[in-house]
Amino acid sequence: MRLGINLLCLTDRVGPEHSGVLARLKEIGWDGVEVPILSGRPDDYAVLARRLDELDLRRTATAIVPSPSADPTSADPEVRARGIAHLDWALDCAVALGAESLGGPIHAPLGHFTGRGPTEDELARGAEAHRALAERAAITGAFLSLETLNRFETHFLNTAAQARAYAEQVGHPGCRIMHDTFHANIEERDPIGAPVTLGEHLGVLHVSENDRGIPGRGHIDFPAIFARLRQSGWDGWVIMEAFGSGLPNIAAATRVWRPLFPDLDTLWTEGHAFIRRTWDGAAA
Repeated sequence: MRLGINLLCLTDRVGPEHSGVLARLKEIGWDGVEVPILSGRPDDYAVLARRLDELDLRRTATAIVPSPSADPTSADPEVRARGIAHLDWALDCAVALGAESLGGPIHAPLGHFTGRGPTEDELARGAEAHRALAERAAITGAFLSLETLNRFETHFLNTAAQARAYAEQVGHPGCRIMHDTFHANIEERDPIGAPVTLGEHLGVLHVSENDRGIPGRGHIDFPAIFARLRQSGWDGWVIMEAFGSGLPNIAAATRVWRPLFPDLDTLWTEGHAFIRRTWDGAAA
């Protein structure tokens, strides 16, 4: 298991000013960080990569599809082309960062709904785009991790069953799934067993509490989830994702209207200790 932390708890753009924070995360014992790719150029992420290399911090990355005007699943060729170009830009940044995975909701525009579930045509167009992206990523040794979200954030991928079927439709080993325990707590009838049903398609596990605060303080049964995963033999990236109210843009996007942890250092140290202890305790 490689234990990482999603840096959206800190910022939506990691830069040189966060060098001391990154050193603190290494000191606490995190194996790596998950870097948001929401803006910037590949050169910016190459600079960050050098600092992460100095600290011996491995990394993954997350991105989004920000707008319906750049939707890789769209029937409009121009819109679809903009969506594919956006995905290519995100992958270029991730490669410059040295990310092992590019994940997140990079399948359909975040918060955009059609009034129904994904059509066969939407799925086919998306699969074509993600197959091409996975092929590009694989050349660098990276893989994709498409994130399932709850029904209030997307209509495209909501459950592990949908995600597995979609990964099989894409048909490339470099296209995997990011399973998030917060979203599964809403959507899955069996949130403990759901990630295991992804099998070899599970790329990244997001550890996110039911209130999106510090893992272990809520009601998600992480010991049972970890035990099922360890019994299955899965041993990939486990990444803590938590959100606070200190960043207005991120708080608005995640609907976090109150503080969910006393301070960042408490989140980082307590979250790290809980996940390490719980994962180790779940050994078969």
